[in-house]
Amino acid sequence: MDSTFIDRLRKLVGRRHVLADLDDLRSYGYDASLDRALPDVVALPGSAREVADVVAACVDRGYPFVARGAGTGLSGGALAEGGGVVISTTRMHRILELDALNRLAVVEPGVPNAEISAAAAAHGLRFVPDPSSQAVCTIGGNIAENAGGLHCLAYGVTANHVLGVEVVTADGELVSLGGKTVDTPGYDLLGCFIGSEGTLGIVTQATVRLEPMHEASRTLLAVYDSIENASRAVSDIIGSGIIPGALEMMDRLTTQAVEESVHAGFPTDAEAILIIEVDGVREAVDDIAQAVREVCERHAAREVRLAQSPDERERIWRGRKGAFGAMGRYSPTYYVQDGVIPRTRLPEVLREVSAVSARFGLRIANVFHAGDGNIHPLIIFNADDPGEVERAVVAGDEILRACVRHGGSISGEHGIGTEKRDCMTLQFAPADLELMARVKKVFNARNLCNPRKMFPTSRRCGEGARKLASGELSPALAAAAGPAF
Repeated sequence: MDSTFIDRLRKLVGRRHVLADLDDLRSYGYDASLDRALPDVVALPGSAREVADVVAACVDRGYPFVARGAGTGLSGGALAEGGGVVISTTRMHRILELDALNRLAVVEPGVPNAEISAAAAAHGLRFVPDPSSQAVCTIGGNIAENAGGLHCLAYGVTANHVLGVEVVTADGELVSLGGKTVDTPGYDLLGCFIGSEGTLGIVTQATVRLEPMHEASRTLLAVYDSIENASRAVSDIIGSGIIPGALEMMDRLTTQAVEESVHAGFPTDAEAILIIEVDGVREAVDDIAQAVREVCERHAAREVRLAQSPDERERIWRGRKGAFGAMGRYSPTYYVQDGVIPRTRLPEVLREVSAVSARFGLRIANVFHAGDGNIHPLIIFNADDPGEVERAVVAGDEILRACVRHGGSISGEHGIGTEKRDCMTLQFAPADLELMARVKKVFNARNLCNPRKMFPTSRRCGEGARKLASGELSPALAAAAGPAF
């Protein structure tokens, strides 16, 4: 990238907010996925106007650009594959308004998820979506990926809690989608934008919905000697009409790692544990907890514990949220998958995950949002062994195939990005992908805004990838995928 353009960026956002040295760029060459890609330059604008100016400069020169928040994404969505400009929004970290009466907050994209709830707590409110990385992940990235979290079973994912966004389009224009009310006239462009993984524009401001804190909550830990019994209990809890605030599962390998790391009090000899939280009005919550206990015991839980104090409850959830990090005790590298299946198919799919583990000779830990069927197999591998890396990637593909075969999806909350783009053909027909490509072209005609994401590139996974490589798919889809490599 030429020095004239870099100087132009420095004039737009300030010299100290443009990074071009290799040592600085390395920090922006990875996220929490397996992929790596160095940008040519990083710009850190401090306002929506500066974001728009940087985008306009990129468009003027035909340079691709990628928005980036905290870099906690798990699908490679914030990587500048093929080079280009990374536009980091971390300097835009103000909570601009907190309206307790209307239960909303207006925030910049670099505000960490947990800080919104912390600010709202003084008013008895909270921001519900709570990814495990909520202490560091930012709201701009949450919107781009339509992030979920531990409590999305009962309360929904990010899209259910965003009222409006201010966006810099792929052409550098500043526009607003949605607003401060529940609904706005016209096409649901807000719904189209949330979850588009930064391919349609860059969030510069968001109006989010806040919810009242519950009067009371109860957290239960159910211990099982069989993953299948635990899985059946999950379906039966929901089938009985109970929708817990959260319903999580961890297998034996995961609980062992967590205990070594967090000391959450999990039994390390159990094949599976369920963490279940019920909340609501004080008069009803104990009855609901008792009903959950009875379902768990009906499915052969050997023990059902009720957290007896806020400290014990906090320790249980700290263990669950620390599960991914705890796997570092077994390997510094693991590959996280993100498939979704109907709850009733949990036993079959988990058996297939176990078979994949045996077939590829790799340990796979399971920790996931059991209540909504969003599984997160953690495939442990040695990054210094190229053959093992390849086996881990193919094993992940096999798990996604199983999810689709059982009526599910290839992603629940981590997004497609670079990691799963070639698996899109497992789930979508060419006509489906063609329609998506046309939508992208309306917003991002020159394909400069986060290119090479979401659409298959012919590298692996599905029949559609072969068709793309052979030219059988449409020019629109080929353009959306970006240059082959």
